[in-house]
Amino acid sequence: MTSAYANSVLDLLRLLVVPVFAWAAYTDVRTRRIPNKVWPPLFLGGLVLFALTVQRALEPGVPFASNALPAAVVSLGVVAPVAYLFWLFGGFGGADAKALLVLSLLFPIYPVYEVAGVVLPLPGNENPLGSFAFTILTNTVLAGVLYPLALSVRNAVNGEFALPMFLGKRVDAASVDDRYGTLMGRNDGMTAGSLDLDALRMYLRWRGESLDAVRSRADELRDPGTLPANPNDPTDGNLDAVAGTDDPDGGDSTDGAGTTDDETADTAEADAPVADGESAAETAVNGTDGDDAFEDAWGAEAFLEDIDGDAYGTSPESLRDGLDVLAASERVWVSPGIPFVVPMFVGLVLALTVGDLVTAGISLL
Repeated sequence: MTSAYANSVLDLLRLLVVPVFAWAAYTDVRTRRIPNKVWPPLFLGGLVLFALTVQRALEPGVPFASNALPAAVVSLGVVAPVAYLFWLFGGFGGADAKALLVLSLLFPIYPVYEVAGVVLPLPGNENPLGSFAFTILTNTVLAGVLYPLALSVRNAVNGEFALPMFLGKRVDAASVDDRYGTLMGRNDGMTAGSLDLDALRMYLRWRGESLDAVRSRADELRDPGTLPANPNDPTDGNLDAVAGTDDPDGGDSTDGAGTTDDETADTAEADAPVADGESAAETAVNGTDGDDAFEDAWGAEAFLEDIDGDAYGTSPESLRDGLDVLAASERVWVSPGIPFVVPMFVGLVLALTVGDLVTAGISLL
């Protein structure tokens, strides 16, 4: 498409989504939640713009019709299903999937803008499929790769060399209830205890106990007989949530991320040895020191049955393992996750200006 079609009404309307995604990215970083009320108007606007785009492409004499229709098919037939499948298999949060679905409707073809005589996106940087939504997706993936790279560099600088260094950071076990993300395991990481930290907060609020209590009174709290007769509202696990209150907007969770921790050098802290050579953490995690004494250690199964849900995919076993790890370890690995709407916003802005980063990179070779 040439600059003769720049700044059309449809393309200018598409730009309204940019400030919305900027706000969503900010909200994603701050709370790992995006209110549900954001999506209905965007879906409706996307459907209208998609229909008008297809209608325009079908008009006689439109020179880009042969490219527009296949691009629209790619947007709905490839990008939209990718969003759904990633959500289905746990790769995306609900908000991430909805955001990508919205973009597949709003940007089925490449828009054209002319600013101060410069045509944007830069001509020649289109992907062969002609789908602008696909360009946003690939740009998002490239932008998202920067986060684990930065995380691994940070861990290397701090002397943390282990497999989880590309996915997480090692923090004080006592601090994890003030973070977003996923507990990955003990000092060496990824051995046991994977637990969504939102689910951990839900459990603690439901039970009316603190993480400090779990760590200091583990033998007592493993006994399901200590569960409260009238459990509290578990909330949704958000850091800002208050038990007993409802969030009027609901909100989809996104991939969790941690709060900033002190940039101090980490030193490995050995757990006290036991007779068979295992550390205390390993003993607790392997169920040889407490869990086997109770049919429902920690009341994990009772918790999940009472809330009538899975608490972000949490099973009774993963909740027990996570609590055992936190009770027995001083340092643990936590994966902050990637607030995916952030790289999606970056990918959108890059797509609207530079175009397709993969195509641009290949052209430079």
